[in-house]
Amino acid sequence: MMPPEEESPDGDRDSGLVLLHGPKSGSTRKQGCDPFAQTQRSKLQHRRARINQQINKEMRMRAGAENLFRATSNHKVKETVALELSYVNSNLQLLKEELEELNSSVDVYQNDSESISVPMIPLGLKETKELDLLVPLKDFISEHYGEEGVLFEKEIKEFMELRQAMRTPSRNEAGLELLMEYYNQLYFLDSRFFPPTKTLGVFFHWYDSLTGVPSHQRALAFEKGSVLFNLGALHTQIGARQDRASLPGLNQAIDAFQKAAGAFNYLKENFSNAPSLDMSAASLTMLVRLMVAQVQECVFEKMTLLRAQNDFLTRLQLAQEAARVEDVYSLVHQTMSQPHVKDYVPFSWITMVQVKSEHFKALSHYFAAIALCDCPAPSDAELLEQERAFLQFHVTMPEGPSLRVLLQDPEERRKLGKAHLKKAIMKHEEAMRIHGLCKILRKMDILQEVLSFAHKRSLSKYSEIDHEEDFFETGEAPDIHPKTHQKPEIKSPNFSQVKVTDLFHRLGPLSVFSAKNKWYPARRVHLMRGENGFGFTLRGDSPVLIAGVIPGGCAAEAGLKEGDYIISVNGKDCKWSKHAEVVQLLKSTGKEGVDIGVITLQGSECPKAVDRKAAVMSSGSGMLKSNKENSRKSLMNSKSASTLLVWSKKSKRSKKSTYSGVPFTAVGDNEAMY
Repeated sequence: MMPPEEESPDGDRDSGLVLLHGPKSGSTRKQGCDPFAQTQRSKLQHRRARINQQINKEMRMRAGAENLFRATSNHKVKETVALELSYVNSNLQLLKEELEELNSSVDVYQNDSESISVPMIPLGLKETKELDLLVPLKDFISEHYGEEGVLFEKEIKEFMELRQAMRTPSRNEAGLELLMEYYNQLYFLDSRFFPPTKTLGVFFHWYDSLTGVPSHQRALAFEKGSVLFNLGALHTQIGARQDRASLPGLNQAIDAFQKAAGAFNYLKENFSNAPSLDMSAASLTMLVRLMVAQVQECVFEKMTLLRAQNDFLTRLQLAQEAARVEDVYSLVHQTMSQPHVKDYVPFSWITMVQVKSEHFKALSHYFAAIALCDCPAPSDAELLEQERAFLQFHVTMPEGPSLRVLLQDPEERRKLGKAHLKKAIMKHEEAMRIHGLCKILRKMDILQEVLSFAHKRSLSKYSEIDHEEDFFETGEAPDIHPKTHQKPEIKSPNFSQVKVTDLFHRLGPLSVFSAKNKWYPARRVHLMRGENGFGFTLRGDSPVLIAGVIPGGCAAEAGLKEGDYIISVNGKDCKWSKHAEVVQLLKSTGKEGVDIGVITLQGSECPKAVDRKAAVMSSGSGMLKSNKENSRKSLMNSKSASTLLVWSKKSKRSKKSTYSGVPFTAVGDNEAMY
């Protein structure tokens, strides 16, 4: 999960992520987005966008009415405004209910297979407004880099096209790569155009995924966090669409939900003070747990496919797997029922999670009953292994005879199996009762079918083992100890898997030409070769540094100083040139001399000072953000109405820093006098 690393044009690299410094062919976004797709999912997303805009309009009206209500002292005006406020609040409530219904439309995201599977819960994507960066970036290039902003219109437009494309990612691997490509590209945008002392003057607008409430910030961290959220949301949609009746489909669903959990967890750990509820710590914790529960459900389904044999131990394992699924869904339900989350999460989600918890508890008792009633008593060779497994099967040991007698006596096995079936039927009925309380879930035929089938199967088995001469009262079956053979893994995003392009590479290497560095205006110096050469020492690559100037030499008389960077030789751009290339250009000059363009970093005239201020790259996070930078961004945006979203990952100084303030600190003995 290394962040993007800068690479010079010859293709050298220090990480698995390749950066190209030229026009990009076969851009991912051509195949990663389809804004005109008329699928059920895209229509749902278009409706979500329309509702978001309406909510935004109503909220602006409400804000205006509330301001007027507070400002006026006229009684009649207050009455009129109060009436208008009640109307606006009513409209907002209706819009939020409509959005909740959209978020509850989980069936649209499921697969088209004819097999019957319990529906999964996916997330809709966060919507964002269009963003015009042409003028702000051109102005910044002119002011900060001293270049003609108009010469970079192509790069700016390419970035804006990439942002536009990532708003409608396709529901496949190409769509995921598109989001990852844009996320990685934001690293370069941050480094090039977001200085420590000022803002770019643009706002990033995003809508809450579940409530539609708009938020905006000038901090680029908000843009990064929202893209990460959509990466997780898209993984949930990909996981929900898999055909879980097949082993490949189940493996893909497990992988997708694990990656969704990883994206949400990464967002929770690395961002703070989110302005929208969907990116708050409480919401992200809930989403991580929900994804883990859905992985656990897929693991149970996978086990039912793989363990086709009907022996005693296999059925005990299935019962424990089902108990584990019930356990994790119970935790999700507790999380969703917390005060800060309950009013925010769709009621259908809370109900679905509770239904699944009861359903899988019922299944755990059903498989326990099947193991006891349908499997023959163990032979002497099997007895010890079954005893060992049964000792760890129940949370508390069942009342009655000893374990050995229980396993060997068919009647005792039937009695305990009957108790488990009784509990299974009760839990099935509870799941169906809860399901019936939610209008949206009642419309979900496939869920109703799954619950009904499982209930009838348990009833049928109970009728089969129930004897008329049974005069004993069926006891209480103890709960089953949850256990899984495949623990869910939270897979953090692997940012290095997608190749990205530094669109603004023509500005020069980031080690020098970044938003946080300042330099004096470029100087053009004409040098004539003396008897002892030009009189300076060169060191490093991209750009080459003047490491020393001989007092009284040609270079010193021309005004060159130690710490200057050579950016051009005879009009040829040398920002990205290697040491040997610059030397060759200097050697090829004749008696007429050579024109050298140089810059000097402000406050970094001394190479040691430059080295102290060298930019370093975090070796363990997806983007570079230091604590110092977080502090200044907090201060910079403290006057804004919304709370700042902060990138809070602590950056660590890499032993192999790619972005060194002075390139020669990492270079060998390639210093030479010219």
